[in-house]
Amino acid sequence: MLTPLKENRFPGRLRHLWSKLKHSSIKTFALLFAIGFSLSLTVSACAPTQQTNTTTAPTSAATSVASSNSQQSNVIRIGYQKYGTLSILKSRGSLEKRLASQNISVQWLQFPAGPQLLEALNAGSIDFGHTGEAPPIFAQAAGAPLVYVANEPPNPKGEAILVPKDSPIQDVVGLKGKKVVFNKGSNVHYLVVEALRAAGLKYSDIQPIYLPPAEARAAFEQGSVDAWAIWDPFFTVAKRATDARVLKDGEGLVANREFYLAAKPFNDQYSDRTKAILEELQKIDEWAATQPTEVAKLLSPALGIDVPTLEEVARRRPYGVQPITAEVITYQQKVADTFLDLKLLPKQIKISEVAQVTKQ
Repeated sequence: MLTPLKENRFPGRLRHLWSKLKHSSIKTFALLFAIGFSLSLTVSACAPTQQTNTTTAPTSAATSVASSNSQQSNVIRIGYQKYGTLSILKSRGSLEKRLASQNISVQWLQFPAGPQLLEALNAGSIDFGHTGEAPPIFAQAAGAPLVYVANEPPNPKGEAILVPKDSPIQDVVGLKGKKVVFNKGSNVHYLVVEALRAAGLKYSDIQPIYLPPAEARAAFEQGSVDAWAIWDPFFTVAKRATDARVLKDGEGLVANREFYLAAKPFNDQYSDRTKAILEELQKIDEWAATQPTEVAKLLSPALGIDVPTLEEVARRRPYGVQPITAEVITYQQKVADTFLDLKLLPKQIKISEVAQVTKQ
């Protein structure tokens, strides 16, 4: 399972910044992203787990910047999270086979979540990666040189607001005045906002508690919060393990898309490589759509989640690499504007400025 960052992994000066960041608003997060995290590859918070095939991951910002030009000539650096099509692509090795004849290798760098992955993209340490809807919005506001290049289909049932099985809360209206825990600046943050709006409540009507998945689950199971908004596979794991009730999933409220993002300098110079990655992702999606059991068996060891639970997630999830369309851009703009209205985004942004319609 994904592990939260530990404050004691930072050196003294940056530990102080991280402590402030951890308890600050998303507005502060986005601002610090731009001015602070460009240096953060000097600490382990932005140093990914090294999962490489032929090269060693950079261990400092200086090393990353100095070697980026030489690396990019024959290495594609892909940031990934433990769950998703990129994980399946890595496990099957088909991208490496495709690029071998061109003497291009692939360096796989694992990150605990989307925000950290985009910190690395901002610092020039990766060329390509994937996140949910919200992280690239905050990264764009902070000036990260990213480009939306494709997306997976909407998966509204892949996230939900959970309550304990014996909770007296029966609907979203019942969350008024209650403590709701979720990952700040994530897809489920937007789910909470939209669920409250649909129920006639304001965001200020709840007590938001911002924690990453592992800590959020602990708070949920200990009863220190009243509800938990979470995405798959954590959503399905928690539901099966604790008999938690689904108060509301994203159906009819949110899209919950997964986006593929490239660093703009990489995409400008190597658009053929971006195209190759997307084509291989599409092939993997076509395979995974008909092989949920095999997908679960493939990912279970790395995730530490049992096969039946992952199979349930794999069967529910839609597959297929899709181009960025005007409809997708409009939706992402709505998400960004919502966070701006809540004063969680530091400035207005235009998604269309960093979105590329993928020609397939």
